Amino acid sequence: MQNGSHASFDTQENIADCAFCQRNMIAAKILKETAHFLIVADHAPLAEGHLLIIPRYHYACYGDVPTELDTELLAIKQEIQQFFKTFYVPPVFWEHGIFRQTVFHAHLHCFPFGTAEYNLDEPLHSFVVHSQDDIRQWYVMRGQYFYMQDARIALLFAPEMDTYLHIIRDVLWRGASTYGLAKTWRSPQQRQDEGVPLIEATLTKWQQFQQQGVDYANESSTR
Repeated sequence: MQNGSHASFDTQENIADCAFCQRNMIAAKILKETAHFLIVADHAPLAEGHLLIIPRYHYACYGDVPTELDTELLAIKQEIQQFFKTFYVPPVFWEHGIFRQTVFHAHLHCFPFGTAEYNLDEPLHSFVVHSQDDIRQWYVMRGQYFYMQDARIALLFAPEMDTYLHIIRDVLWRGASTYGLAKTWRSPQQRQDEGVPLIEATLTKWQQFQQQGVDYANESSTR
């Protein structure tokens, strides 16, 4: 297993059969590109505003993403936090960390769910995350994980199915049913079929958010 903190940019590559590398599933939904990341509207959203942060190059998970990208990643997360503050509620960040992953290319979900309904007194989480290095160290030493962050705290969970299902059912789904349109669980295909208006609304609000930034910059420059 590669230690992401020591990965070389000389070894960066794209994978021919990876949808996120080839962009065949995401091109129309890309909101923003930075030097090393994409901000993308999820193609099967749990709610309006559901975004992904995807590295441009192929890494297995965020535990594999090199430390050189941490500052850029933090800036993107802060921009999404501001976007959600403007149009929605604070984000919950979620990553499968290979465990139960469907696209084997690192991607961080950004859900407009507010504070996660997770009781910190429950002995379910395995580690409190203080930096991306904590995620890398877990991945190097222990492999799979899943990750959740809200405005209060960031947590790593060991890849245990009962814990995973509890978090999905009692934490993430509670947020999805509160801020999404559907009140019953939908398959990925159902979410994709029903997600077009949610994606369009997200794209429209992102454009408004970006324009607000441009207008503010223009106003500042003329003062």
